[in-house]
Amino acid sequence: MKRRAPFLFAVLVLVQVLFLGGMAASYYAVDAVGKEIRLKTAPVDPRDLFYGDYVRLSYEISALPWSVWKGEEQPEEGQTVYVILHKDGAYDSAVAVYPVKPQTKDGETVLQARVRGAGDSEHLNLLYGFERYYVEENTGRELEEHSGQAIVTVKVASWRQSKITGLVFEQ
Repeated sequence: MKRRAPFLFAVLVLVQVLFLGGMAASYYAVDAVGKEIRLKTAPVDPRDLFYGDYVRLSYEISALPWSVWKGEEQPEEGQTVYVILHKDGAYDSAVAVYPVKPQTKDGETVLQARVRGAGDSEHLNLLYGFERYYVEENTGRELEEHSGQAIVTVKVASWRQSKITGLVFEQ
C-alpha cells in the first residue's frame, strides 16, 4: 500500500488540475465558438463589497408575455426553461419559451433560463445568469447616469454556457 500512495496522490492532483483547467477552457471556448446575440437592457448600478462595481442588467427578455409559453402547465418558481431567440433587425428577441430544450431553426438561438416569480402575474419572469456585468473600479456610477438604453452583446455556446462580451449605450 505504501508504494501506491504517491501514485494515488499524483492521480488525485492531476484530476483536480484537469477539472480546473477544463472549467477555464470552457469559459474561454465560449468566445471562440459561441453564437453572438444582442439584447436591449436598462442598467442599474449597485456595488459589491468583494467584487467591486458592477452594473445590474434588466433585459427586455426577462419579463415575457404568457403568450410565448409553450408548456402544458404553468412553470414553477426555479424551473429551468429554454427561450428561443430570433434576430429581429439588429437585436435578438424572444419568440417562445419551452419547458424542455427544443430544436432550433436557422437564425434562432436557445438560452437557458430559470423562472422567477411564476405566479399569476401578467408576465413570465426569467433569470438568465448574466444579469451582472462587472466594470472597472469607480465607473459604475458613470454608467448609471446614462439615460439611453444599453445594448449587451452575449456569446452563447452550444453547451448552454453564456457570457457577456460587451456593453454599449445607444445615443
